[in-house]
Amino acid sequence: MLLSHIHFPADLRALNPEQLPQVCEELRSFIVEQVSIYGGHLGASLGVVELTVALHYVFDTPNDKLIWDVGHQAYGHKILTGRREIFHTNRKLNGISGFPKRNESEYDSFGVGHSSTSISAALGMALAAQLSQNTKRQHIAIIGDGAMTAGMAYEALNHGVGLANPPNLLIILNDNGMSIDENVGALNSFLAHTTQKFFISDKISEQDKDKIYQQISSRVGAGFQFLGSIDGHNIAEITKILHQQKTQKGIRLLHCRTIKGKGYIQAEADQITWHAPGLFDKVTGKIHKKVIDKPQAPKYQDVFGHTLVELAQNNDKIVGITPAMLSGSSMRLMMQAIPERTFDVGIAEQHAVTLAAGLATEGFIPFCNIYSTFLQRAYDQLIHDVCLQNLKVIFCLDRGGLVGADGATHHGVFDIAFLRCIPNLIVAAPMNEIELRNMLYTAQLPDNQTTISIRYPRGQGVIPDWKQPFEKIEIGKSRCIQNGEMGNANKIIILSFGHIGNHVVEACKILALQNIFPTHYDMRFAKPLDTVLLDKLQQDLQDFQDLQDFNGLQDLKDMRNTTIITIEDGCKIGGFGSAVVSYFAEHFINKSTCQIICLGISDNFVEHGEPEELYALCGLGIENIIETVKKVHEK
Repeated sequence: MLLSHIHFPADLRALNPEQLPQVCEELRSFIVEQVSIYGGHLGASLGVVELTVALHYVFDTPNDKLIWDVGHQAYGHKILTGRREIFHTNRKLNGISGFPKRNESEYDSFGVGHSSTSISAALGMALAAQLSQNTKRQHIAIIGDGAMTAGMAYEALNHGVGLANPPNLLIILNDNGMSIDENVGALNSFLAHTTQKFFISDKISEQDKDKIYQQISSRVGAGFQFLGSIDGHNIAEITKILHQQKTQKGIRLLHCRTIKGKGYIQAEADQITWHAPGLFDKVTGKIHKKVIDKPQAPKYQDVFGHTLVELAQNNDKIVGITPAMLSGSSMRLMMQAIPERTFDVGIAEQHAVTLAAGLATEGFIPFCNIYSTFLQRAYDQLIHDVCLQNLKVIFCLDRGGLVGADGATHHGVFDIAFLRCIPNLIVAAPMNEIELRNMLYTAQLPDNQTTISIRYPRGQGVIPDWKQPFEKIEIGKSRCIQNGEMGNANKIIILSFGHIGNHVVEACKILALQNIFPTHYDMRFAKPLDTVLLDKLQQDLQDFQDLQDFNGLQDLKDMRNTTIITIEDGCKIGGFGSAVVSYFAEHFINKSTCQIICLGISDNFVEHGEPEELYALCGLGIENIIETVKKVHEK
């Protein structure tokens, strides 16, 4: 066994080149074993085993900088850089991150999670070395898994190759033809067409290869060198060309052809499923499924996907748009049913939003499905191209709230706050699958002529029998989930926004056993707020204050019915709770007698772990809600 003796890259570099294939074999087996038991991303890291070993064997890491794009590729990198013995904690609470992270290891040169950042970051580091007259340090950006479909990668290339004195930067395009789903776009087709003939055949001459390389280089521009296309699973060939690159200068691109899931037959055969398969039997390849003995609620994304198809089949103006998340968002269902009205634009959130705007100007109704965390990348387009022009675009924000093991880069906790401040935008969140279905239906109706965002969480909902007849929802109208009993009715009023309201429902069941009965409203809209309800709550509180004063009970400790608790699985600053507080402060100054407690994500980034663990850490778990209500009740 060689891998067990490799603690850091220096140990790897002490081996003979002839031993590297064995290291690759052991590393690939270790990744399969670990992911089968503990979960995580599989296919992408299996595809770069040889490349990862070669990079750490040839370059002097961490002095030389490896900048990984899309952290799905980086499991082998982590294992070879001091984290093999703790790799079982990958993506677990207080364990190592599933992505490169600067404060985790000096070998993680740049933190990643969202795609297509590697060339920009590496160019910045290379320019810093150039300015510092550090001519020895190498900078290598490893971009792949669909990341070359995003505009940011081309922006970095455009800048770098246009410099009069380009810095020392090697870009490795790990081309496996995939992102999470199949790659799309002209570059993918171009590279496949121009390189396939000599990648597959050994008969093509070196002279012909050079001609093709020059052709590709000339299409990019001066200051850029295309190094060719190599077999990314040939460790000898990779190490040879990387050794050559240690003495080269300027910006170079190495096209490395790999197979996602390489070395594990099931992952090679079904690359979409095995991107992140969950737990499985490493011998048989059987993915473990939970034993289900009763009807299960569907995933929110599946409710979206099936409902969108149903709506689109009855409205030929509906189109679907997603930035490379066909499967994750379940928009693949519409692609299968109505492919001519479904657009996968690649990892290009900015383009997705403005594309939707263009379609909306011509009378189409775009359903633009973007994960909450990825909409952050298209904020300018959302404001300038959609809302400023008051266009009817329906944003379906999957993965709202705390998503779990993917951690800080993927939690969708900022959308409520950054959307609420934009004019011409409705901000909605369903509490369950039926509400999601009805919000999607309502959004596309002719009487709604503005932009709307509908956010919902990752994973399962709460209602197995979700496919009910459509019902229109009144924009800005809440619904009462539980009325507190007389004498207790308004002492504690809980206003929830979105799926987190189900935590409140469960908490109220337990509180009822202790004779505590809060009133609970599912607000459904953070913008516009249900001000009719808020006005009524204030009037009820004022009437009760007057009654208390009349009876001579003016001590606040003797008063009841005075606390409002807001709860959301988004950031507290600027979020739904802030909207409620602001409304009371603005409209009932010197009148309101109620206390308002806002529950949400505090001013910090939330790391990775199981969702239940993270909700508890953020004070949003069922037990946290019970504790908050009891403290108020006991005052």
